[in-house]
Amino acid sequence: MVKVLVAGDRFILPEILLEALARHVPDAETTVIKGDWPLTPFVRIGEVYEAEGDEDALIWALDGCEIAFVHASPFTEKVIAAAVPTLKLITVGRGGPVNINVAAATAHGVRVSNAPGRNATSTAEHSVAMILAAVRQLVDRHNELVAGQWRGDYYAYENVAPEVRGSTIGLIGYGAVGSRVARILDAMGAHVLAYDPYVVAADMPHAERLDDLDELLRRSSILTLHPRLNDETRGMIGAEQLALLPAGAIVVNCARPPILDYDALADALDSGRLSAAAVDVLPSEPLPADHRLLRTPRLIVTPHLAGASRESAQLAAELGAADIARWLAGEPLAHALN
Repeated sequence: MVKVLVAGDRFILPEILLEALARHVPDAETTVIKGDWPLTPFVRIGEVYEAEGDEDALIWALDGCEIAFVHASPFTEKVIAAAVPTLKLITVGRGGPVNINVAAATAHGVRVSNAPGRNATSTAEHSVAMILAAVRQLVDRHNELVAGQWRGDYYAYENVAPEVRGSTIGLIGYGAVGSRVARILDAMGAHVLAYDPYVVAADMPHAERLDDLDELLRRSSILTLHPRLNDETRGMIGAEQLALLPAGAIVVNCARPPILDYDALADALDSGRLSAAAVDVLPSEPLPADHRLLRTPRLIVTPHLAGASRESAQLAAELGAADIARWLAGEPLAHALN
């Protein structure tokens, strides 16, 4: 009988992981631990990011476990080295498993699998909601109204918002999230331009593929960011790139903070060069109370919750449990990272 560490939290509940594991590996023996995220923020632990928990407590919980079925536990070099040779597989219910030192796992002969696309639908829906909220400036209109201001002048021709239908929307990153956003915007009648060097035009049925990022920026009245964070995309959109957008453009980031220069974004909003922006990911999380972004006009912020849905948690558990069953059956992992 295989022994599995099930490590959930307040989002991906241990119960959800256990239910999925019972469907795919009904005879597994389990050790269960539960973290407090998101009530306790993610932190850097050792060399890994967006993690929670204690390394020594995790090492203790891993005793005798051949498989770890986890969400945000910190699998550092220290933890992995202590858990081998018993530990053979780490299955993490995230698309971007930054809490796992994959290189260390590989060096110690431990396989790692993840759950790509687990929150793609939720993030895509939130991204489109942010686009619409920024275009219509719904937050400012709400705040004005509850403060007792009735601004009938917003119906004056020079003040009305544009429609998404007919707008040219630039989309960077045509992966699990970006492709869904493109499909929704295409259905709304927008003309979607897409930049993703790793996706061919035939796989972009809902967008016009461009090879030139600068051309996309020059043509886009709305820019929405969806690339995976890596060395190529870190710092991808800064002051120089924002300056290429048409005057009055809108920028939305529901991907990763380091892709966008937030000071440059705030400068462009303060100057009026951009008409609006909306971001779900922030340069510091939680954002300090005195941060300039909280004073920047026409900027909508949400606290990194685009991927938060019950369906996301359930899908993460299902993808992970299915991969555990494959590994136990001697089959190739569907979502291997090493």
